[in-house]
Amino acid sequence: MQTLTEIEWTRALDDTSTARVVAIPDGDCCERLGQVRAWRHYLSIWRDGQPVWSGPILQAEWSRGKFEVWAGDILALLDRRVPHDDVDFGDSDLVDVAAWLIDDGFAPDDPGHSIEAIGKTGVRGGRSYRRGIGQSGDHLRDLAETGLDFTAVGSRVVLLPETHTVTVGRLTDADMPEGLIVAEDGTALATRWVIAGNEDDDVMGEAGGTDPYYGLLERYVEQTTITTDAAATDAARSRLRSSLPVPVFIDTQQVTISPQAAVQVPTLVPGWCLDIATRVTCRPISQRLKVTGLKVTENGGTESTPGSESVQVQVAASGAENTTDATFGTA
Repeated sequence: MQTLTEIEWTRALDDTSTARVVAIPDGDCCERLGQVRAWRHYLSIWRDGQPVWSGPILQAEWSRGKFEVWAGDILALLDRRVPHDDVDFGDSDLVDVAAWLIDDGFAPDDPGHSIEAIGKTGVRGGRSYRRGIGQSGDHLRDLAETGLDFTAVGSRVVLLPETHTVTVGRLTDADMPEGLIVAEDGTALATRWVIAGNEDDDVMGEAGGTDPYYGLLERYVEQTTITTDAAATDAARSRLRSSLPVPVFIDTQQVTISPQAAVQVPTLVPGWCLDIATRVTCRPISQRLKVTGLKVTENGGTESTPGSESVQVQVAASGAENTTDATFGTA
């Protein structure tokens, strides 16, 4: 037998999510937990009888009367894989490029992944990859900076356009009775983007210019896997959508959301949206915001204190509606 004293799992947009479990072993369970090995074994978590998280164990620690383990979702494997073939994409959609990277990365030793493409991004790929060069996970994250979103739900990798705006719930001031903080982040603002692609072909793309309100704020980025001017231009346009106008953050990490709030934890998948409306500060916000992360923490409590669960969901402006970035928490 074993007693779980702490469980923490996350979901992440455009990155690998993590999970952590602390257990107090008892009897034969101690010997079995001593056989856990990183990358060889997987951690799976259920909530209310439903699977909510799964992935390979990355680190384990054994101490007297305690076992602690950390894991990453299936995307963690792509950070230990490289492209296995040479490939050149012309005007392929980023979703098709991402699907190739994922399938190719898992091909030699597939953990049992699947891909769900919600829709096309409308952004041209124009990418080139060479066998054995670069980590597959890094290549996938590069695509996520130019119009694509991805997330892992168990063994399923979901691909969707950054402009995806399907909502899974709504939060208002009544759902956040302890209040919140609205903050503006000018460091993320840019009115013009320049993307440099493959050096040998002098690939270049740009979007934006002098804004009538903000003036001129320029950013330059190199992405050597981009092989066409059209793809570089699409990448610049995508960056511009996420940086203009200046992002506004709503911080409620220390706030308890009402249990009656119209949100359900299983539906809080990064890439989908929440409708947010608040007027308790001098900076009112009413907008559909994208879920970018989820963190669920549960502890078993003590003999005198009951266990509890807290849920924090991070939300940000989508590529289609870019004026707000926010963080919400529930308990």
